[in-house]
Amino acid sequence: MNNYYSQEHHGPFELINIGALQLEDGSCIPECQLAVAVHGTLNADKTNAILVPTWYSGTSKAMEQIYIGEGRALDPAKYCIIVVNQIGNGLSSSASNTGGSLAGPGFPNVRIGDDVSAQHTLLTEYFGIESLALVVGGSMGAQQTYEWAVRYPDFVKRAAAIAGTARNSEHDFLFSEILIDAITTDPAFRAGLYGSSAAVAAGLKRHAKVWTLMGWSTAFFRAERHKALGFESMQVFVDSFMTNYFAAMDPNNLLTMAWKWQRGDVSRNTGGDLATALGRIRAKTYVMPISHDQFFTVDDCLSEQKMIPNSEFRPLQSIDGHLGLFGTDTQMLNQLDAHLAELLSSPTH
Repeated sequence: MNNYYSQEHHGPFELINIGALQLEDGSCIPECQLAVAVHGTLNADKTNAILVPTWYSGTSKAMEQIYIGEGRALDPAKYCIIVVNQIGNGLSSSASNTGGSLAGPGFPNVRIGDDVSAQHTLLTEYFGIESLALVVGGSMGAQQTYEWAVRYPDFVKRAAAIAGTARNSEHDFLFSEILIDAITTDPAFRAGLYGSSAAVAAGLKRHAKVWTLMGWSTAFFRAERHKALGFESMQVFVDSFMTNYFAAMDPNNLLTMAWKWQRGDVSRNTGGDLATALGRIRAKTYVMPISHDQFFTVDDCLSEQKMIPNSEFRPLQSIDGHLGLFGTDTQMLNQLDAHLAELLSSPTH
């Protein structure tokens, strides 16, 4: 197993076996394990639970370090904040930690809806929770947030979708395809049968460069924001931060998440009708794109927000673009905290 995905690097988290998970595309994960980090305590009537699903490449540790803390909107002194690592991210059941025929390239295709179904089983059967005060997530976490609000409209009281859409765009699908190609075209990838992540270093570095190009905005480059983050040149930023970030990750895990991300679409619940799907949402919903995001754009998010009853559009201002999710812009985090605090104080259905 890749030591990167260890308690040492990403803990503390608990592995919870929810049993067999039947997947939407027909496969099954016989013993599906969800890696879960809990901050705070459930109150007596279990009405203070907040669910935080993870984004592409991210883990519960990143959510904890960037978004959760006393005095923050996601305050463990007030709420029980349950961070669930998405399937395929290396902590929950993934290509890198599942044996037998599901190991490596044999790991099945997983959809956003599969994650949400697994999380619902976890919350209801393991925690005994019957409603969520809030579901909040960024990027792929936003995709899961929307899926929750559409699939379980009475369960979710509030929803906050940050830098993500309910249905992925064709532009974003193609972007993800390029990320996939960056890895799979490395001869050392060997159709997913590589010996280690280090063997696919060239593909992972290309993957990191594409992320650098699109994850940070053109304004980020123009303002030389990499210098404010402590890197003397863009080349050092790419080599020391972006490349190192992805270098230890398992390529098959990244491909599992990329395939899932490409196909995020709540309208699968309504025969392809997005307006009908979003019209199901009963949660008080804040839609929060990042102003300079190059693939979950403000306009794409706004067009969806207009279809959601009882929703508000709260864009976050940051030239850092999509990867402002990493917590690089303190002012953006302050905006986010203010919006989440307001949402959490609002009445619900």
